[in-house]
Amino acid sequence: MNLKGLSEILGLSQTTVSRALNGYPEVSETTRKKILAVAAEHNYSPNARAKGLATGRSNAIGHVIPNATQHEMVNPIFGDFIAGAGEVYAANNYEMVLSIVADVDEEKVYRAFKTRGTVDGVILHGPKMNDTRIALLEEIGLPFVVHGRASGIDSDYSWLDVNNRSAFRRATDFLLDLGHRRIGLINGLETMDFAYRRRRGYEDALTARSMSLDTDLLRTDEMTEGFGYSSTTEMLNQPNPPTAFLVSSIISALGVRRALEERGLQMGRDVSVITFDDGLSYLANGADVPIFTATRSSVRDAGRALSEMLVAQINNPDAPLQKRLLEVELTVGRSTGPAPTSA
Repeated sequence: MNLKGLSEILGLSQTTVSRALNGYPEVSETTRKKILAVAAEHNYSPNARAKGLATGRSNAIGHVIPNATQHEMVNPIFGDFIAGAGEVYAANNYEMVLSIVADVDEEKVYRAFKTRGTVDGVILHGPKMNDTRIALLEEIGLPFVVHGRASGIDSDYSWLDVNNRSAFRRATDFLLDLGHRRIGLINGLETMDFAYRRRRGYEDALTARSMSLDTDLLRTDEMTEGFGYSSTTEMLNQPNPPTAFLVSSIISALGVRRALEERGLQMGRDVSVITFDDGLSYLANGADVPIFTATRSSVRDAGRALSEMLVAQINNPDAPLQKRLLEVELTVGRSTGPAPTSA
């Protein structure tokens, strides 16, 4: 069934039918309902390209992933984010355009999105402290929302972020209350805004208790299982090793657990571990009782919320920009306990 055939069945012009299907206000509500009912009866679905020509929209959302960058946007966490966003895209008849590009070509892709009308907006992932992509998207006039924030950027833009600083201060305070005084921080790349804020939260908790920062207990890199393993091994080899670890990803926390088990150390008894948990569907943090004590915020929920924000911005570009700061849950699991008396 095409538009011409649907128009003939209805006895209306193709222009009227097209405008009704695309939500133009000059078509009466009675006529629109009639057209939608007949379209549904005949399983009519408008051609996406034709619809785009009629409305000036592509009905697509862009995600640009630099292929030389390995931080959290390209590890499995991104899959859960897209799963959440995809639910909203499907409900609003949007498609997703995913571009994997060399870092040097990222600006070209955003500009091409705008000039070619490939997408109606983009979600910006993994913001750095001073992320130049925000100014670029503002310059070219492409609607966007940011998954996170950029601390060094003063301009006004839409974002959704976790309160990373508060989360890691709370987690550090929890370990300090258990008597731990040497707490290793296994963090993400601190050029990334989320990791910078987590480091600040860790430092806030120490400063509040008049404790000095020991740089021998700090590690920062891509959040892989191997990084968690090697960082833990290095710190445990110190003359005065940490009795607890604070970890920025459950993926890295698996490496921490492996390093402890190799030495015959038990989490929660000999060494305590708190991790950030993105609520991954394929990597659940235990069933009835969490494996890891964790600060938790669902990345799938973030995908849903950000895509809803972007669709709203596309539909109403004059509406105020949205900013959402999510607080985390601290769930107590089997990986924490009082500091060993020998410490």
